[in-house]
Amino acid sequence: MDGLITAVIQDDSSGRVLMVGFMNKEAFDKTVETGYATFYSRSRKKLWLKGESSGHRLVVKSIATDCDKDALLIRVKALGPGVCHDGYESCFYRQAIDGNWVKVDERAYDPDVVYGSQQ
Repeated sequence: MDGLITAVIQDDSSGRVLMVGFMNKEAFDKTVETGYATFYSRSRKKLWLKGESSGHRLVVKSIATDCDKDALLIRVKALGPGVCHDGYESCFYRQAIDGNWVKVDERAYDPDVVYGSQQ
């Protein structure tokens, strides 16, 4: 994956999966150094600190890897009402129900207020 590793972000207290991102070595090193989850944006081709625009940072509690060492599980304490840029606690706010994607969570915050209406 061109030097990228999948990072599954899980809430340390509830166990809920909040999001999935990608890290390169620099993002991983920055995460370890600062204690805040930092990712590599494939679209922007640069590092991004989760919460740099929203303030909804992710405080790292632990980092584990799978048996193949090709994925990370990062347990975090989320600072803020939500992780998802759509305004939800988790990016996994939809479930497949009877063949349709259904929103199963309520919005935790208004993304237009946090990011502006141009997101």
